[in-house]
Amino acid sequence: TPESRWYERLEIPIYLAAPNAVGGIALHSGVYEMIETIIGILSSIWFAIVSVFGFNAGTEQPKYAIIERLGDQIEIRRYEPRVAAEVTFEILPDQNARSKAFGIIAGYIFGANKGRTKIGMTSPVEITVSGTKIDMTTPVEIQTSDKILTMRFFMPSEYGIDDLPEPENPQIRFVELAEETAAALTYSGSTSEETTATKTTELLARLQSSRWKPSGSPTAYFYNPPWTIPFLRTNEVIVP
Repeated sequence: TPESRWYERLEIPIYLAAPNAVGGIALHSGVYEMIETIIGILSSIWFAIVSVFGFNAGTEQPKYAIIERLGDQIEIRRYEPRVAAEVTFEILPDQNARSKAFGIIAGYIFGANKGRTKIGMTSPVEITVSGTKIDMTTPVEIQTSDKILTMRFFMPSEYGIDDLPEPENPQIRFVELAEETAAALTYSGSTSEETTATKTTELLARLQSSRWKPSGSPTAYFYNPPWTIPFLRTNEVIVP
């Protein structure tokens, strides 16, 4: 009847529900696609809003147990085994290596892989710069020659290394990280290389007066997107 076809006067597509064999309602498959799209858009908006204030809503983080605390900022942690996707770049003067590395791995988890599979975003992003000399005294000396940047995204715990779809970009490789003990110093504010180096020096100096001795190279964890208010960010320098 005209009254029951009011939707035909609308200029947007409408998907109808129809009775199924047992008298229930079966929705057109397009409804589910539309609902999934709407939920995805709303989730992205929600994440963008809350992440401004330093909240990582719904993002999985590596699991660890705290073994000991050294003051208010430093923890000795025991990390569980993890799987990560990583890329490595030489740091050149005319190139933003961090941005380039992030774009490649982000593209992979957003579907730039052979299965067109979207993989859940996790935090933190790990950045390691090798070839950087850090003195144990201040001021911190940064050696800029022959620097190599490695960026890692930790994969959701549901994935083993053999479960991950093959990346389209051959620069991406997967690594399995064994269980390890590491010292972590947490701070907020800038994520620059200079700040990271200063905090690493601070962590190493604090470890010198403790029973814990470094056994590996320092690295940095960044938990928030660039648009997070700086003093609400969570950053860490990590030393195995």
